[in-house]
Amino acid sequence: MPGEPPETSMQGRRPHGLLRFLTCGSVDDGKSTLIGRLLYETRQIPDDQMSALVADSRHCGTTGAAPDLALLVDGLQAEREQGITIDVAYRFFTTPHRRIIIADTPGHEQYTRNMATGASTADLAVILVDARKGIVTQTRRHAFIVAVMGIRHVVLAVNKMDLVSWSEARFGDITSAFEAFAADIGISGVTAIPLSALTGDNVTRKSAAMPWFAGPTLVDYLDTMEIPRSIAAAEFRFPVQWVSRPHSDFRGYAGTVRGGAIRVGDAVTVFPSGRRSTVDRIVTYDGDVQEAVAGDAVTLTLADEIDVVRGDVIADAGKSPTVADQLAAQVIWMHQEAMLPGRQYLIRIGTAEAVATISALRYRIDIGTMAHEAAKTLELNEIGLCNLSLDRPMVFDAYDRNRDTGGFILIDRATNATVGAGMIRFALRRATNIAWQPMTIDRAARASLKGQQSCVIWFTGLSGAGKSTIADRVEQRLHAMGRHTYVLDGDNVRHGLNRDLGFTAADRVENIRRVAEVARLFADAGLIVLVSFISPFRSERQMARELLGESEFFEVFVDAPLDVCEGRDPKGLYRKARAGKLPNFTGIDSPYEPPENPDLVIPTAAVDPDEAAERVVALLAQAGRLA
Repeated sequence: MPGEPPETSMQGRRPHGLLRFLTCGSVDDGKSTLIGRLLYETRQIPDDQMSALVADSRHCGTTGAAPDLALLVDGLQAEREQGITIDVAYRFFTTPHRRIIIADTPGHEQYTRNMATGASTADLAVILVDARKGIVTQTRRHAFIVAVMGIRHVVLAVNKMDLVSWSEARFGDITSAFEAFAADIGISGVTAIPLSALTGDNVTRKSAAMPWFAGPTLVDYLDTMEIPRSIAAAEFRFPVQWVSRPHSDFRGYAGTVRGGAIRVGDAVTVFPSGRRSTVDRIVTYDGDVQEAVAGDAVTLTLADEIDVVRGDVIADAGKSPTVADQLAAQVIWMHQEAMLPGRQYLIRIGTAEAVATISALRYRIDIGTMAHEAAKTLELNEIGLCNLSLDRPMVFDAYDRNRDTGGFILIDRATNATVGAGMIRFALRRATNIAWQPMTIDRAARASLKGQQSCVIWFTGLSGAGKSTIADRVEQRLHAMGRHTYVLDGDNVRHGLNRDLGFTAADRVENIRRVAEVARLFADAGLIVLVSFISPFRSERQMARELLGESEFFEVFVDAPLDVCEGRDPKGLYRKARAGKLPNFTGIDSPYEPPENPDLVIPTAAVDPDEAAERVVALLAQAGRLA
């Protein structure tokens, strides 16, 4: 076992506060070894953990007889077996004058989303580069994400200098190449340090092997760097997490200060309502205080009785955030299923949530060239500039002003999984000039004139299940009853309104979005609308239901097994799909998501079209839509 770690030369300094930094870079660049070295040489490893490290090194290590310091961080069994970092591993250590939190982030491209998570709270990024390989695509990808996430201080740690004979020229070439790239993406503060995490050179002690380097060791730099104070110095922002009412004489608003500072007596405005008041008390667990600053968790009481709810933002009276329902943002996609413009997601900004639609993908960024490329979707780990449309105005700042109130996550509405992270660039004002024009004759009046109540019957199922046949039979029966109807059929609509759309997942989402809007307009005209579309995705069918309203939308699952549909194959589509002549065909190489709670299921393998039509008419009658 090696001797005691060397003492670090950091005497006579003052504390500089808590520092959060992340390590990133390509796989095998030595991130975990570097962090292990920092923990070891700053004496942060308990005796029992050191003993376990020695034992683990015999079985999983890569450093011979010496302890493999990377194992201090690579805690997951899968990581140890593969020699890579998968999850974000957080470690804590102290220098003589500073507390530090490290986020060790994955190097593999498929785990880029984890790296973005680590960057979201970091003050500094340490980007490692293997001195033998130089700047690679993943180096550029991580540097770009660092820039997008608002980190402006970067250490370029050129690692494994021992494997290039401590070459000053090699270090200079790598540094020059990275600084040129960093300048292009808006990173100006780059500090380059040549080091060897394996031997410890220039980690906590000056390297005798590189006398040509006059800069600081990594620990010296971490201990003395000035931490950015942009959030602390920013405008006061206080997203309300919950309303505290322990008894009738107290009403407070609990949350964490996300920018600036607030004192008792300060004038504030509550957004989005715009109501004004002053701070009456600042309450903490330990009692009242006169002031709270960024990072403090407190409860505010106001001098006036005004309506404040979770998700509202209390802000400086004279320094307002933005309130808008349209915004432009850079989005990092973090899910295996692609981002689909037109699909609805939940957006969470601070403590507030709304429904968001990607109304446009303006471009995708090629990380290798930084070119802006036209694209219809974002795949896993891709980054693009998007326009988002929200179902209600939300409160936010531009991300470069406040990372807390300018950042958001996107959540899949069906699975509740986080699928994307975004950084707001600016509000889009176009939609603020648009309002509903009131009309004297409304939906109820139009439907009453026809002696019915408008609604939408949405037939969904595989191609060949019998949707169009049943919809036609239902319309015949309703027509005979004197009811006013219209059928929107998938094939018919693609001859006109949707003739510009293909059959990719993104085009299918847009196909259903348009049809749902048309169905809503026909229902508003007082008609009974029959929609016959495969509509393979639950998310879009749920969107249609919410657009129409629960009482006016009926989902009918025309259920036929795939083999039955293939046996029927009325249009010869399955034969073409099986032969590879019809890509993205639902049920073959594109998924179909059956309804989970349809209003009616019709098993067409056992029920003929006439009986199916009678069941649909009975459903409408029972719901009172024919009265």
